[in-house]
Amino acid sequence: MENSNNKNSNIKPVIAISLLTAACLVGDSMLYIVLPTHWQEAGLSSLWEVGVLLSANRLIRLPLNPIVGWLYQRISSRIGVLLATLLAVITTASYGLLQGFWLLLAMRCIWGIAWTFLRLGAYFTILDFSSDNNRGHFMGTYNGLFRLGSLVGMLAGGLLADSFGLKTTAILFAALTACSIPCIFLFIPKALTHQRDVATGCIPTAHILKEWPVVWALLTGAVVAMIYQGLFNATISHLIKTLYSEMVSIGGFLIGAASLAGILQALRWSWEPWLAPWFGRRSDGRGGRRFLLTSTLLLATALFTLIPLQLPILFWLFLLLLLQVTATILTTLADAVASDVAVSTSKAVVMTAYSFAIDLGAALGPLAAYLLTQTMGPEYTYWFAGVVLGLISLKWLIASPMSQAD
Repeated sequence: MENSNNKNSNIKPVIAISLLTAACLVGDSMLYIVLPTHWQEAGLSSLWEVGVLLSANRLIRLPLNPIVGWLYQRISSRIGVLLATLLAVITTASYGLLQGFWLLLAMRCIWGIAWTFLRLGAYFTILDFSSDNNRGHFMGTYNGLFRLGSLVGMLAGGLLADSFGLKTTAILFAALTACSIPCIFLFIPKALTHQRDVATGCIPTAHILKEWPVVWALLTGAVVAMIYQGLFNATISHLIKTLYSEMVSIGGFLIGAASLAGILQALRWSWEPWLAPWFGRRSDGRGGRRFLLTSTLLLATALFTLIPLQLPILFWLFLLLLLQVTATILTTLADAVASDVAVSTSKAVVMTAYSFAIDLGAALGPLAAYLLTQTMGPEYTYWFAGVVLGLISLKWLIASPMSQAD
């Protein structure tokens, strides 16, 4: 009973920071749905400005990760998360209150700062409250819950903006984010153990990042982000259009390629609060992480090989849903593997480098996808993804790059 109470106590800060992240994410997710259709209401003059605004926050995060990681060695997660939440309130409100490209570009860059603080704050909180027996479960809980913000922002944001306009929607979402601030003081502790790296860590950062377990954890995270966050998300609507035309007939109903892609993404976000913690829990303990990671990588390799083929539509959609499940599993396990390595080396150094690696992978994914699609065709893009995942799976299958996964 005592162990159960301790486990429940430890997971409360993880749940809190996951839901805080979700509350901060609603404005950003709303913008991805609303801005392409309400761009004139935001004072923009062309659609290319929409593309720049929606990608600026990702680009700014790359150089920010080392800076924010350095700051987290000197401040508590509570301060970092509070700063991020305040910035999220400001930026979300600005989407409705400010007009013009340059002002909104500045706000999108500020949101990039907020997201970097949020994600690293969440990683450090999970590391501080987890153990080898529950780290996968806690990472899965975080990954599952924070995406609820994306789901709410995407679904409610579109409906509210069409009914009441961008300004009203942005202000409502900013108020929702502001309501989460008291939770920071209730559930996020002041002093956390990742700060010990400053006092006790004498190993140079470069030496830590050259260790093979660290290298493989970073590479696994970068590849998963590149394939799923970048390549798959950027090309799935184009692949649907290429294989089955602009409008897809399912059960006598016509659904647009973009709408179908959006529905598939929404389904993933809706099941992740349950599936991600479940798979994370299954991976905890000796041998679980490596077996589940390797088998899922092999399954994803097979799925990426089959999906570019024009199969019966219902069977093809089943394969796509199965691929989305592998995205849930691999994202959770990649985070768990990185946290395993971080605990045995340096929490601040490894998780900062990991955050940079997944941002870099997510940024390179769309670029690689469209270069391959333009030069060779969309099917080669997915086969490329399958080959890359297959190579990573072989390495994990032959010899585990880290002892914690064994």
